[in-house]
Amino acid sequence: MTKRRSRGDGGLHWDESRKRWIASVTVGYTPAGKRIVKKASDKDKTKAKAKLKELIRDYEDGLAIGPVGYTVADAVTSWLTYGLRGRDGNTVENYRILCHGHIIPGLGARKLRELSAEDVDRWLDEKTKTLSTRTLRLLHSRLNRAVKFAQARDKVKRNVVALCEIPEGKTGRPSKSFTFEQAEAVLTAAEGTRLHAYVVLSLLIGARTEELRALRWTEVDLVGKPDVGIPPSVAVWRSVRADGDTKTKKSRRTLALPQRCVQALREHRERQAPEREKAGERWQDHGLVFASRLGTEPDAHNVRRDFRRIVTMAGLVGKDWSPREMRHSFVSLLSDEGVPLEDIARLVGHSGTAVTEAVYRKQIRPVLLGGAQAMDRIFRE
Repeated sequence: MTKRRSRGDGGLHWDESRKRWIASVTVGYTPAGKRIVKKASDKDKTKAKAKLKELIRDYEDGLAIGPVGYTVADAVTSWLTYGLRGRDGNTVENYRILCHGHIIPGLGARKLRELSAEDVDRWLDEKTKTLSTRTLRLLHSRLNRAVKFAQARDKVKRNVVALCEIPEGKTGRPSKSFTFEQAEAVLTAAEGTRLHAYVVLSLLIGARTEELRALRWTEVDLVGKPDVGIPPSVAVWRSVRADGDTKTKKSRRTLALPQRCVQALREHRERQAPEREKAGERWQDHGLVFASRLGTEPDAHNVRRDFRRIVTMAGLVGKDWSPREMRHSFVSLLSDEGVPLEDIARLVGHSGTAVTEAVYRKQIRPVLLGGAQAMDRIFRE
């Protein structure tokens, strides 16, 4: 007579219909009191026993026991569906494109329990042939977050993606800055266009494009209070992000307006009045400074298209430039003028100088003059 297994040792029996040994163990109970049973099977009794021991060991160690057939694609899909609530629609769509374009085709069929660090390393290494380092970093981050999401829901024991290093990919297109002459050419080319004030503010106050697209007239002071020394200014406290807030709390700032900005904004407001009348009842009054012809928030694609048209008119290759590089130019031009990096970081809304230095500031002068000029002053004859 077969000896009965002890309580807690799980069960092992032959299923005649499936022609397999079935290993099972109770790992808990639902809120309704129903048992939660995890199972494994094999045609060989010894292998089935080994799987039963693994189930019991995982249960006793307090480790998650994920479903055997749960794949990387299942984990990624679940994260995209439930793990991005409250995120901006464009952000979610960008994540979806990365996941469905790269992660799921490359690793989706792999069972999550069996995914190894080597699998991820090989996949990333293959992607280095066609993708930039930045894109590889994004892919690693999305996969890491998807597996972490699955781990928190008891689908897998550990997150092997977090153990993998991100390799170097292809060199991406580096951001650039206008020289003073190029910036002047762009400003001149923008005159008379609907984007003139937008270009002037981007280059002369360094606001992000997402901040300018959300700017309202109530946040613009074109007069100031000269009697108490307060110049014309603009309050950069909003953006087109999902929550309407700026990128960080440090990004909230009120900036004095150069006279060229004041003049450009006055002309822009005068130009906007006929557009409002022409639109008539179709005009949606959101109080936006840079609105579409119907008063709505301008589309990023349209802004980029019109900006590149202006850059082409300035004698440059339009497709090689993007609106965000006006902000880079603002930082670089101030740095080249000798403005301290700490002051520049505050103007652009950075919490410190590291990002300002590493990402935004481009050396415009072909020769670094500071050391030689200082030594000439120290060792002057």
